[in-house]
Amino acid sequence: MKIGILKRIRKFIQTAILGGIAAILPTALVIIVFQWFFKLVYRNLEPMTRYFPLNTDYQKVIVTILIAITIIFLFFLGGLLVRSRIGLFFKRVLEQKYLMKIPGYKVARETVRQFFGKSQSFFSEVVLVDIFNSGTLMTGFITDKYDLYYTVFVPTGPNPTSGNIYHVRNDQVIHTTTKIENGMRTIISCGAGSKEIFKDRRDKKSN
Repeated sequence: MKIGILKRIRKFIQTAILGGIAAILPTALVIIVFQWFFKLVYRNLEPMTRYFPLNTDYQKVIVTILIAITIIFLFFLGGLLVRSRIGLFFKRVLEQKYLMKIPGYKVARETVRQFFGKSQSFFSEVVLVDIFNSGTLMTGFITDKYDLYYTVFVPTGPNPTSGNIYHVRNDQVIHTTTKIENGMRTIISCGAGSKEIFKDRRDKKSN
């Protein structure tokens, strides 16, 4: 009896830890990369402020503005590069050999691309779903359908790379005509803009 309880406790702890890693890691990686990039640009631009006859506070403001402009410009150059054949080739090689091995990278990449409407989504529709038949609706994305059931992914905001998968009856689903990228934006913005989903809801709650 005690052994069974210990096994359940161990399984619960393992599941919780792995779920936490899956939810936090993609966001943490983005934060770490941006911090590293910010510090790198700062170290190279900070000496330039010494040529300005300003006090320390103004220098910090100038450095911050220069960093912001530089980062935007580098992103612009990066965008131009990956649009070229050579850049696209190296991007694919980098992803296949290194980036795809990072846990959560593929999900994060697909989420970002869906957010900007740049890829064919594996979500077929944005829906409002009453998971527990309580009248409380959740924003979800249909990923599959079988007989009288829908498979719905309900993301957690503001990080849409984590969430829960539910298999619900079709009478628990309210279909909408909202675009996938618009639905994804409401998740990232913690629900802001959800009124558009309610406006786009269809008259019938199921097909």
